[in-house]
Amino acid sequence: MRTVFVTGTAGFIGFHLARHLLDEGFAVVGFDGLTDYYDVELKKSRHKMLEKNPNFRAHIGMLEDHAFLSKVVAEAKPDVIVHLAAQAGVRYSLENPRAYIDTNLTGTFNLMEAARETGVDHLLMASTSSVYGGNTQMPFEETQKTELPLTLYAATKKANEGMAHSYSHLWHIPTTMFRFFTVYGPYGRPDLALFKFVRAALADEAIDVYNHGEMARDFTFVDDLVHSIRLLINAVPPMPNSGAEAVAGDSLSPVAPFRTMNIGNGTCVPLMEFISEIEDALGQPIKKNMMEMQKGDVPGTWANTDLLERLTGYRPNTTTKDGIRQFVAWYRDYYQV
Repeated sequence: MRTVFVTGTAGFIGFHLARHLLDEGFAVVGFDGLTDYYDVELKKSRHKMLEKNPNFRAHIGMLEDHAFLSKVVAEAKPDVIVHLAAQAGVRYSLENPRAYIDTNLTGTFNLMEAARETGVDHLLMASTSSVYGGNTQMPFEETQKTELPLTLYAATKKANEGMAHSYSHLWHIPTTMFRFFTVYGPYGRPDLALFKFVRAALADEAIDVYNHGEMARDFTFVDDLVHSIRLLINAVPPMPNSGAEAVAGDSLSPVAPFRTMNIGNGTCVPLMEFISEIEDALGQPIKKNMMEMQKGDVPGTWANTDLLERLTGYRPNTTTKDGIRQFVAWYRDYYQV
C-alpha cells in the first residue's frame, strides 16, 4: 500500500483528494491547521468523514511549525507528498497580506524541507491560475510567462513555483506544480462564489456581481480536479538527461525534474451564465448588486488542458450545469435548507 502525505485534508480540495485516494486503496496521512479563516466546524466534519476509513490518520498542526511538520513527515515515510494547504483567497490577501507570507512562503518552505529530509518519489504542490495575472492571451498555457501577478496571493504562489524548482534542481526531487482554475463543488469553501451565491439566494439576499457581470471563469468541478491529481501522481517528471522525451507542449524544466500543470475544465464560462445556472438549479431568481471590478481581479480565466490530457489521457468534462446541481443538492442536505 502506497502512502500519500496530504496537507490541507480538512480543506475543500484536500478533503476530496484524500477521499479519492482512500477509495483507490492508498494510505493517506493528513496534516491541517484547522485555522479559523472560515467555518472550523465544516473543516472538522470533513476530517470526521475521512476518519471512518482505517487507512486515514490526521495530524493537527501549522505548516509554520517546522519541527513538528518534519517529525510527522519523517514518521509517515510517505511515497508521495501532495501539498494543498495554503492561505487561500484572492480578495482576503488585500485585508491580511501577512497571513500569505507566513503560510504560503514559510509554510511551503518547511514542507519542501521535510520532503528533502525524508525523500519522496514525487512532490506535487498547488499553485493557482492567478499566476497568469495580467496575461491576456487565452487559453492560458503552461509555457506562457507568469511575470505579472496582480495580488499578493498570486505572488506567493508564483514564488512557490520558483522555490520548488530550485529544490527540484538542487536535491533531485521530482516535482509537479498544479495551476488550479476556479474550483467548486460539494463541501466547498464558504468564501467561494458559488457557496456565497447559493447561501444569499436561499436567504433572499442580493449577491455582489463584480465588473457588472462582464467577467468569465474556467469553472472546474472538484471531482475532475482530484481525479486529475490522482492520475498525475504517476506522471513523474523525468530527470534531465534521462533520455525520456517530453510530450508536445510540455513544461518540463531543462535543468530539473520539474513541470507546471494546468488543471481546469478547459472552457470559459461568462459569469452571468454561471449565475443563470444557479438560478435554474435553485428554481428561483437571484437579486444582484452590480459592482465595479475589485482591485486585483481579472476579467477572465481559461485553461489550456492539452498537456494534462497528453500525460494522463484525461480531460475534465463536468459541465457547470451538472456541477452546480450537485453543489446545491449537497448544500440543501448539509444545512437542512
